[in-house]
Amino acid sequence: MTDGQLREFEMTTLRRIGEKVMPPLVRAGLIPHTYMLTTVGRKSGKPRSHPVTLVERDGRRWLVAPYGPVGWVHNARAAGTVRIRRRGENSELGIREVTDPAEAAPILKDYLAITGPPRDYFAAAPEAPLAEFEAEAGRHPVFELLPGGR
Repeated sequence: MTDGQLREFEMTTLRRIGEKVMPPLVRAGLIPHTYMLTTVGRKSGKPRSHPVTLVERDGRRWLVAPYGPVGWVHNARAAGTVRIRRRGENSELGIREVTDPAEAAPILKDYLAITGPPRDYFAAAPEAPLAEFEAEAGRHPVFELLPGGR
């Protein structure tokens, strides 16, 4: 951002429209790296779905929370599992939250290389050194997706 201020997540009308329009495109596999993530509401017990961009690195898959610890992050932490859907894939997966900033940094950097709009929520630019992404790690939870769920 030009004024040095990072954007904070806000559910805007445009974002609500996107949340309605995106799912069929994501499920059809028309948006690269993007899946529908479903978590179980920690209070309601109801399924909640959102489009997310996954990072694939060294044969492993990672989920990044570009807007910080929003609802799906809290739900995933509470359940320990998530469901991802795209084209023919519909998988329940376990999660491991990455707590080491040095481990999260390359995942965050890769994430910015494949996504667009969330860049305004990061202080580090896509070409920044890993040290800048280590500083970002506390603001953007990263989860490794693990086979088999719980």
